[in-house]
Amino acid sequence: MWRPDGWEVRVRVGVLTPHADVGPESEFRAMAPPDVGVHAARVPFGAMRSGGAMDATIPLAPVRAFAGPPHVDEAAAQLAAAPLAAIGYAFTSSAYVIGADGEAAMLTRLAARADGLPVVATCASTVEALRLLGATRICLVDPPWFDQELNDLGRAYYEAAGFDVRFSAPCALPSGQSLIRPRELHDWVAAHNPEETEAVVVGGNGFRAVGMVERLESTLGRPVLTANQVLLWAVLRAADSHTEAITGYGRLFALDTPAL
Repeated sequence: MWRPDGWEVRVRVGVLTPHADVGPESEFRAMAPPDVGVHAARVPFGAMRSGGAMDATIPLAPVRAFAGPPHVDEAAAQLAAAPLAAIGYAFTSSAYVIGADGEAAMLTRLAARADGLPVVATCASTVEALRLLGATRICLVDPPWFDQELNDLGRAYYEAAGFDVRFSAPCALPSGQSLIRPRELHDWVAAHNPEETEAVVVGGNGFRAVGMVERLESTLGRPVLTANQVLLWAVLRAADSHTEAITGYGRLFALDTPAL
């Protein structure tokens, strides 16, 4: 008998990720059905060192630089040369720094470099998902390596989009990607989410989070949106591919609606 070899997929999507970050690919592959191919391009990120090491908090200058040319543009062009249907930009913090207008301009630029292939980003997709879910009052939780200034920029991003941010803070867990555990993240968010919120947003594409989404939704009784979960949902919609086959990672994937 012939073994599955990964060639016969229904759709292939790309992801632009920091050069030393394995989070977006890991979580995409955990969530995606076997008939969805995931292919990544790595982009230099000045705040990350070999092995994925980072300082306890990340400075804003390399976050801003990540979103600008030339590196991410070149990566988008190279990735688009593969037989893909859409590309996801897996970097939450740059949208906080450059704002929604800067993020939109970046996506237009990257789509042009990707020869017209759809390119979607985490924060803009989170705004779209929240609106489709009908949630206006949100709780925003960011990784422990986001300092208060970066988290405040995240709050401002969602407030400018019209959301009432009832709680916003970096998560007080150990600052290191490999140190995050789903149970501890679940417990921290559950303990800090105000009762009046209608959805929880967990920022950070390098933040290990999708494994606790279903449990946290059950605990809180409201939608939970995490960076890579939203980005996979958005990139599949941009690829005109159904998302209802994804289960166990939150009610977001039941929103099998056409891309806007």
